[in-house]
Amino acid sequence: MKAFWQKTQIHKIEYAADFVKEYEIGKKDFILASKSTYETYFAPLGLEAHVEYKSKYGKGEPTDVMVNALLSDFRKTDCDRIIAIGGGAVIDMAKILVLEGEYTAAQIFGREVPLKKEKTLIAIPTTCGAGSEVSNVSIAEFTELHTKMGLAVDEIYADQAVLIPELLTGLPYPFFATSAIDAFIHAIESYVSPKATMYTQMFSMKAMEMIVDGFQKIAQNGEEYRLNLLDEFLTASNLAGIAFGNAGTGAVHAMSYPLSGVYHVTHGEANYQFLTAVFAKYQELDPDGKLKGLNQFLSGLLKCDAKDVYTELEKLLDQIIARKALHEYGMKEEEIESFAKNVEKTQQRLLNQSYVKFSWQQMAEIYKELY
Repeated sequence: MKAFWQKTQIHKIEYAADFVKEYEIGKKDFILASKSTYETYFAPLGLEAHVEYKSKYGKGEPTDVMVNALLSDFRKTDCDRIIAIGGGAVIDMAKILVLEGEYTAAQIFGREVPLKKEKTLIAIPTTCGAGSEVSNVSIAEFTELHTKMGLAVDEIYADQAVLIPELLTGLPYPFFATSAIDAFIHAIESYVSPKATMYTQMFSMKAMEMIVDGFQKIAQNGEEYRLNLLDEFLTASNLAGIAFGNAGTGAVHAMSYPLSGVYHVTHGEANYQFLTAVFAKYQELDPDGKLKGLNQFLSGLLKCDAKDVYTELEKLLDQIIARKALHEYGMKEEEIESFAKNVEKTQQRLLNQSYVKFSWQQMAEIYKELY
């Protein structure tokens, strides 16, 4: 059993200008970026790189159509280094560009073709949630299937991840909140994964500790206090990314995908809806094992009894940003069964990484509870 693997080199640089100087950004670089971030921090530096904005390809989470359009543009250049500047959507799309061949998104995500890396990738996160800069996972919605598919292969690891805290200063609070909660979900799901080891759990625990501490400070001092904690949250997201890059995520992510795919709810926000309900179901079905250790650890962070950790966690997260009922996104009651069956059919990779592998009936119970 592989205990731990971290292929991506991790660097921290305070300012965008220093990154540009140190990495000698030039004509052979292909930059895929969030437009607002690039125009604020990089455009004034007069770079000669080939630049494309993620918004050119579409809004929201990546789709197979967006990935195919990006691949087409990239293949028209002679760039040999890719720089992704953005959140998880930008980085996930850029990961596909490193692969050789003229394959489509469907062929790549469906593992229908050999996957071989031929380009260098530098990933620069501009949120504190995805952890995509250090994971070997890329996620895209397949429009005809109305669900997301994940590609998890070592060939798409970024060669380097560069953490630049300056880039988070303009992140609106709701996006900060849901992305940070997503980082917490990466940490907690990877901790109880069947693939977790002592090594991965160290990263999970430190990430959870930093995020809970930060949330407690924000709950006490107000949302603007986050600006004092951007370095900490960016680091915590990175640690959680290392953990789930090795151990994987589970049922929280799996159950969020139909909600994201059908109703276009952002990834972090969709995950948030299922976090405490999934772990409460784990507690009901198998209270011992890794979950028992997790609950004891969380009780120390939340200063409560182990039996109350998910109630107290929900209270804390609701102080950061309120959770919604699923019907508020447009979900219909008659979709409960179809969503659950869709997850069972299309998300076996994630379900196999869950602490308890749910049946579609158990997932339907959770959807109904949250509806």
